Amino acid sequence: MSNALDTNALDTSAWLSPEQIQALGKVGVLYGGFSAERTVSLATGSAIYNALIDAGIDAELYDVDRQFLSVLIDKPFDFAFIALHGRGGEDGTLQAILDWLEIPYVGSGMQASAIAMDKVKTKQIWQASGLPVLPQMLLHAGVCPADVVAQVGLPLAIKPALEGSSVGISKVCSEAEIMPAYEKARGYDRVIMAERWVEGDELTGAIIGDEVMPLIRIRMQTGFYDYEAKYVTGATAYECPCGLPAEQEAAIQTLMKSAAKAIGVKDWSRVDVMLDAAQQPWLLEINTIPGMTPTSLVPKAAKQAGMRFEDTVIKILKTSWESYHA
Repeated sequence: MSNALDTNALDTSAWLSPEQIQALGKVGVLYGGFSAERTVSLATGSAIYNALIDAGIDAELYDVDRQFLSVLIDKPFDFAFIALHGRGGEDGTLQAILDWLEIPYVGSGMQASAIAMDKVKTKQIWQASGLPVLPQMLLHAGVCPADVVAQVGLPLAIKPALEGSSVGISKVCSEAEIMPAYEKARGYDRVIMAERWVEGDELTGAIIGDEVMPLIRIRMQTGFYDYEAKYVTGATAYECPCGLPAEQEAAIQTLMKSAAKAIGVKDWSRVDVMLDAAQQPWLLEINTIPGMTPTSLVPKAAKQAGMRFEDTVIKILKTSWESYHA
């Protein structure tokens, strides 16, 4: 894949026309919330809001706290750009409320959002669709560690099934570590899963409309790609272009589109896969509202495709607006 892109050139096709901006009306950027990913959401929402303002779009920020419904009922905006991560915003709850109030919004609907937020249900659908997933199982307080090892294998990951940003995840290498890791994950969620651990590089693909952006390879210097690695320590290297042969990258991009389609995800998303030592890709998860700070993965991939951050935000908005009016 060529790396000779003019990243200073605007992708003018991503911008809304003046007529579309007028028809769009006021955009409410919904951010914050009360999940474990609130801090990331605040950064995402602020970056999206600034991009909209720079593009001449009438926009306002709304922190989705527990009193937000009393504000929303008055329909203070015409179109919502949901910038929430985790429960309450990415799990279909807010989407259902917006549907009820007939307020259009960016991104997937209630059902797809709820499924994508649940890693167990997502993997079940992918597996039923013939897509590659790793062995996994649900855990409970009385589970026998030997049974977990027999079904999933070692090493394995134990993680909350309904949280994002790799919150609460542990790598487990022995039976003795299973229950402590389970208790750690229980601090974040009531639904806990175990999944086979595969060594290799993670690949992530941003999807906007029908287009998969250039893949990003995620290499860890030490440890694994958990919340600390993503947002705190800086122990992660991101490679875009990813270094795969063009044919292999295209095949993985096609797999990612199939994964999104199987769940019913639309407008935009990010799909993560693990590439093992045999170059076999395994689907990990799908994010219906990926992070959108200037240093997040979606903007990194879009930059490789020749798009500025502002272009990317407007392209996502335009994709959703045109989908709603199709």
